[in-house]
Amino acid sequence: MRRLLWLGIGLAVGALVVRKLTRTAQAYTPQGIAGSVAESAGGLVRSLRDFADDVRDGMAEREQQIHQAFAEGVAFDDQFEELRDDPRIGDRELFPEEGTR
Repeated sequence: MRRLLWLGIGLAVGALVVRKLTRTAQAYTPQGIAGSVAESAGGLVRSLRDFADDVRDGMAEREQQIHQAFAEGVAFDDQFEELRDDPRIGDRELFPEEGTR
């Protein structure tokens, strides 16, 4: 009876090992490699689409805020206003005035 038990355990382990080796070997065939590349590319495309959707949503929300402030006649809160006055930042370095060349 013990021998049958160990024989059954050995057969089960052997079957699991063979299945695992077959799957691993299939992953390195040309078809397996093409499939994994296609899955990776599909994931990248989905990620880029999600990113673009998030950017569009953020742009639409910000545009709505600007339109609402304009309609109310309120000066829009410009978070970069103090940076525009800084002479080290912006167009001033790229396009110096005539007298400073």
